[in-house]
Amino acid sequence: QVQLVESGGALVQPGGSLRLSCVVSGGIFGLYKMGWYRQAPGKSRDLVADVTTGSSTNYADSVKGRFTISRDNAKNTVYLQMNSLKPEDTAVYYCNARFGTYNGWGQGTQVTVSS
Repeated sequence: QVQLVESGGALVQPGGSLRLSCVVSGGIFGLYKMGWYRQAPGKSRDLVADVTTGSSTNYADSVKGRFTISRDNAKNTVYLQMNSLKPEDTAVYYCNARFGTYNGWGQGTQVTVSS
């Protein structure tokens, strides 16, 4: 049974930084395309960033230049470094793993950007 567990969400002031982590267990991490999605209240769950098995990255326009996704295959972990946070970044952030027909999600971690 593959499990994804996120951590690192918090309340942070505008302009601050956070690093989210997602640990994957029960599967072969190196095979997964990993991504971070977010969902604000009343809105759809949208892609923030993803990283392929070859470490190619892709970002939503709204976070380019502020967020960085990375993966550590030795630790079965994907990270999302978030800098220059804005109130509109407030959302529940979800980790996602995909390989073939497998499409798994974590439980989410809350990020709130507010003064």
